[in-house]
Amino acid sequence: MMFKSPKHSKVIKGLLLAIGSAFFAVSSLVAAADYSPNFKNTEISEFINIVGKNLQKTIIVDPNVRGKITVRSYDLLNEEQYYQFFLNVLQVYGYSAVSMPSGVIKVIRSKDSKSSNIPVVEGDSFIGDEVITRVIPVYNVPVRELTPLLRQLNDAAGGGNVIGHDPSNVMMLTGRAAVVNRLAEIIDRVDKAGDEEVDIIKLKYASATELVRIVENINKSQGKANAAGKSAPRVVADDRTNSVIVSGDVKARKRLTNLIERMDSELETNGNTRVIFLNYAKSEDLVKVLQGVSASLKAEEQGGTSKGRQSSSNREISIDSHQDSNALVITAEPDMMRSLEDVIRKLDVRRAQVQVEAIVVEVFEGDGTTLGVQWANEKGGGTQFTNGVVGIGSLAVGVNQAQDKTIVDTITTTSNGDTVVVPTEKTQLGDLSTLGALLGGVNGFLLGGVKDGWGAVLQAVSTDTNSNILATPHLTTMDNEEAFFIVGQEVPIITGSTTGSSNSNPFTSVERQEVGIKLKVTPQINEGDAVQLLIEQEVSSVSGATSVDILINKREIKTSVIVDDGGTIVLGGLIDEDVQESVSKVPLLGDIPLIGHLFKSTSTSVRKRNLMVFIRPTIIRDGVTMNKISQSKYQYIRAEQLKRQAQGIPLMPFTEGPSLPEWDESLSLPPSFDDYIGDKEKQENQGND
Repeated sequence: MMFKSPKHSKVIKGLLLAIGSAFFAVSSLVAAADYSPNFKNTEISEFINIVGKNLQKTIIVDPNVRGKITVRSYDLLNEEQYYQFFLNVLQVYGYSAVSMPSGVIKVIRSKDSKSSNIPVVEGDSFIGDEVITRVIPVYNVPVRELTPLLRQLNDAAGGGNVIGHDPSNVMMLTGRAAVVNRLAEIIDRVDKAGDEEVDIIKLKYASATELVRIVENINKSQGKANAAGKSAPRVVADDRTNSVIVSGDVKARKRLTNLIERMDSELETNGNTRVIFLNYAKSEDLVKVLQGVSASLKAEEQGGTSKGRQSSSNREISIDSHQDSNALVITAEPDMMRSLEDVIRKLDVRRAQVQVEAIVVEVFEGDGTTLGVQWANEKGGGTQFTNGVVGIGSLAVGVNQAQDKTIVDTITTTSNGDTVVVPTEKTQLGDLSTLGALLGGVNGFLLGGVKDGWGAVLQAVSTDTNSNILATPHLTTMDNEEAFFIVGQEVPIITGSTTGSSNSNPFTSVERQEVGIKLKVTPQINEGDAVQLLIEQEVSSVSGATSVDILINKREIKTSVIVDDGGTIVLGGLIDEDVQESVSKVPLLGDIPLIGHLFKSTSTSVRKRNLMVFIRPTIIRDGVTMNKISQSKYQYIRAEQLKRQAQGIPLMPFTEGPSLPEWDESLSLPPSFDDYIGDKEKQENQGND
């Protein structure tokens, strides 16, 4: 509530004294925009209503805003000062005013202000205790270093908050305008590019990388002793130009420059010898590469010798390998040595590995049907077929030979000087070999009979063959290294023989051939996560035997593919289908419906083969990934063993099936060895006592 003349002021003062409420006096000597607010023991809600009416602003008060205030001003305030006075009073009593885009002002508790709809402003146009949010980009200092420092300066109890966004390197400040503007000024003063300059020192004799390593070690050892406020100087090696880049203040740069120039001195001898121990590469493999590099370097110098250096003909280089320690012994001048060391450093790195998981499936299906009727008469005539059935003529001969026969024999005796011939009968057992051989080749149903000189044979068979060759080989190999996997057997195959009575030394030469499942893979990791695979896959098996030798079924795939890391590729899928149908019949009679089956024999066979190979490569760049893969496979085998134990499937009667121990990252001795070692230590300690 506000008055703009002395008369009005006297009237209002009387009214306020009459009702026992707070009073204030406003006097304006020049214009109606001067206020002199005085409030004594006034409800804060009444105070907010009076200010809103005087400033003609819509103010929404949070229900949690309660209490009484007492303030007095002895100065005349304009509208801007009067509004700042209003904000100051709210801040003192723990409340904040939040301006909405629509012009409405919300009065809430200060601790709730940071989660409210606070306006995001640019620059320092807002002052005082109004709650705002500012987004300030930082250019030269990481925000993760500024954030904890600014939080200590912000009014956290009054709803202030400081958040740093690392990807964009910006600061988000929330709080009262005066505090936020002060933090913004601090950021502006801190976020300045230093006046540090850069010196580039080109080396003549020493190696830039080696000098940087020495200087960094010196700086680390002196780091604790240096208590200066400025950042430590930095040195960087440029291997391309063999230069050292130094940055920092003038004194630090001068000190490092003097140190580097003193170390960059020529050796007393024309060459030096170094022994370089390799970590991953093989020394004998690198010798050939380094010899080629040194030859190229010498050839480049033959075009023109720089001043102050010896001719290339006198710059001899010696490179040898020590296989036992996997080390290189190099004798060369410093500049040559630097080039060779750079090549060694780039080649002697840990190579990635590739695990190749494959699933090989070959499905074979075969169906066959044979039906034949044969008959014959003992006096002649009949039907006989040989397309998958045993001929009736052969069976008749076999049956005849298998029957027992009675033969009559004569015995000549002499009685009283007379010769007497006595006939005798005896039984001759039949020969079952022919019939057995014929019946041994019969497959399926066979029915035959003989009556009144007529014989008939019925043969019927239906075959169904299904096979599924499944293998899941896992190979882990180095990048660009061939890996080979085989599961099968070696089958002897005759390659030559010499026999005969004229040959005094008969022999038979045999060659063994690997038959089974073979997988040969050579992976090459390309840029990114793609793997190029050179694959040779073979599935072979023994099919049967011929008059010459055995038959071998063979399926082979040889290809080169590119697969993403963890992706799966399928190879094969070629279906081989063989359909054969054979019909033997008597002309005309075999074509009669129904009755014609008595005069013919049919044989049908269908065979299908389908080979498919699924391959998935996984790039392994570190030991952690390898350990995880090994652990998963280990746990799978252990789970299968525990499952068998739970199902009660023992390996032998009255024994439990074996199982792997739990996976342990560290290697440890068995408990029996630990106990033995512990007992030995106790005995030694007692003996010493």
